[in-house]
Amino acid sequence: MDNKDAEKLFFIPFNTGGHWLLLAINPIREIVYYLDSLGNYWTTYPDMKVLIDTVLQAFRAQRDIQTSRRGANSITWIKVACPQQRNQIDCGYFMLRFMRDTLALGRLKIPTDYFDEFKCAFYTKDQVDEIKEEWCQFMIKLNVCS
Repeated sequence: MDNKDAEKLFFIPFNTGGHWLLLAINPIREIVYYLDSLGNYWTTYPDMKVLIDTVLQAFRAQRDIQTSRRGANSITWIKVACPQQRNQIDCGYFMLRFMRDTLALGRLKIPTDYFDEFKCAFYTKDQVDEIKEEWCQFMIKLNVCS
């Protein structure tokens, strides 16, 4: 990675052991955007935060970035107010939708109050069904189901 990569986001679908959420990470700027359809804070999943902070610190060390004034505390975690699920089973689809919305807009940053184009308190059944259909079509094209 070089300076042209300073504004790239890397998407990490993360399973906490029973719940999917999305992390969008800018490793150069050391920003972690945290999108959780249950509305929890990252402090709910301390092992996840330790893991991601450790990865970013290792990335920093590999790039020989000055570490004397930068520790784990310099990593910025931003909780994004995103649509919330109304049940206990749709978290994976929400995570996929968050990723798709971000990619569709071509944004390099995620606002703390999600994107105006997709802002809502909850996804409708049709919006969830749409991402389910897209996922099924994607899997069929990969020929995973045969």
